[in-house]
Formats: sequence, structure tokens, C-alpha cells
Amino acid sequence: MFTGIVAEVGQVISLLPGKLNIGASQILKNIGLGASIAVNGACLTVTSFDTNSFSVDLAPETQRRTTLGNLKKGDLVNLERPLGIGGELGGHLVQGHVDGTGNLISTRPEDSAFIFRFNAPPEIMRYLVEKGFIAIEGISLTITGLGPDYFEVSVIDFTYKHTVLQYRKNGDAVNLEIDIMAKYAEQFMRRQKSNITANFLQENGFA
Repeated sequence: MFTGIVAEVGQVISLLPGKLNIGASQILKNIGLGASIAVNGACLTVTSFDTNSFSVDLAPETQRRTTLGNLKKGDLVNLERPLGIGGELGGHLVQGHVDGTGNLISTRPEDSAFIFRFNAPPEIMRYLVEKGFIAIEGISLTITGLGPDYFEVSVIDFTYKHTVLQYRKNGDAVNLEIDIMAKYAEQFMRRQKSNITANFLQENGFA
């Protein structure tokens, strides 16, 4: 489980079929084989490492759901280690299970922040609410505006300067993860509705 607070921006050293090697420093402290690292919001398992880089495998599902398969040598990526027991939850609960991708539509300054607008497919938009959470490239952000097929987030200057958002251009694809609480709420409502039958309505005086 992650919090969506990016710890470091790493750089792609190489990308081979099914394998990604990333240069980093801070994120590697006390790391071990099998450890989890979120790369642009996707939870991946460390398969090898040295003092200044680590490697992860990219499963076919990961490549289908995320933008990681399109990375190139030299690309910069957001990195985060999992939340430790008793650790500070600075963002929101992020699983590192990317639900899909969207595209950057526009960026505009607003005082000391930036307003980013992204489009997203219907299967993601249905879960979004104003002032709700979403993880973009693994960054925990609050939704500040919604349209039929787009949403907006406000990004403070610090987050802008310390994540890969500063390098994103209009049209670029980004990884998106829906707030897990929204998924649970929908599943709960589905189950509740499934229990309402004609007999139930008759027994309780509604029919």
C-alpha cells in the first residue's frame, strides 16, 4: 500500500522486453530483493539492484494497463516505497494497481499552483467526484473540477517541481488509479440492490 507521496524521481536506464532498469538513489536505502516500488503509480517487484539502480519485471497485464511499456531510455519516472506500519499517511491509500490511462489536455497557472486537465475513459470517470482523490502517475491528488469526459486537479508548486508532472505535455498519456474507497462503495451498493426482490418489497409493505 502506498500514499501517493512521491519520494524520488528516477531515470530509465534500459527497457528490455518484460524488464525495466531504473537509476535511483534515495529509494534504494534498505531495499531488498522482492521489495515493492511504485513506478509512475504501478506497484512493481524488485528483481535485482545495486547501489544506484534497480530492475523490475513488467508483466503483460502491467503493460496493457499502464504507460510503462512505452518508456524509453532517459525517461524520468516517479518512485515511491510502500507505507510502513505506523508510517505517516500524507496522501491517500494507493494500491499501485493502475486502473487505466488518461491524457493531459491542458495546464494553466493559478497563483502559486497549476491546474492540470486530463481526459479519462468512462470506466474511470464514473468513480470520480469533486474533492475526491485520484492517483496520477502515482501522485495523490484532489479532484477540483469535473466535466463529461475530463477532470481537473490543482498541483502545488512543490509537487510540480518534485515529480514528473513538470515534464508532461499536452497529449501525453498518464497512469490513473481510482480511489479504492469509491470501488468498495459501488460494490456495496450493488450487493444492497441485489437483495431487494419483489418478495422483499411485498413483505415490507412497498408493493
